Amino acid sequence: MLKDIPQLKVENVAVAIVKEQSNGADVWNAYIINLKNEMLEGVLITSKGYGMMEGEERKTSTLRHFIENIPPQSCVKIEPITDNVLNLNNEYWVSFYLNNTMYDRKYVFLPGVINEEFFT
Repeated sequence: MLKDIPQLKVENVAVAIVKEQSNGADVWNAYIINLKNEMLEGVLITSKGYGMMEGEERKTSTLRHFIENIPPQSCVKIEPITDNVLNLNNEYWVSFYLNNTMYDRKYVFLPGVINEEFFT
């Protein structure tokens, strides 16, 4: 039953939010980073925003992205992020296969943390 399901921990796979220049304007992009020495296969990413904005509950559409393979020690752009959702929770649910075993992990960027002041 539930105790028989292995609890697999995702390590060395990250989601990063990066501020970049595009056509002379600042844009925010989300990337998935594979820090492993092995290929990630069948990567499925769902993204959504949710939370309070201007005193009312807001929710964005859920977007789904599929990446066939992510080579070792590399990154792939997931999507651009519009400025109007930076004050919401931005959630990325990542599932992938590694050595024929499926892993998944949720990454949540809380409201206001996607801010250049907090970046290193």
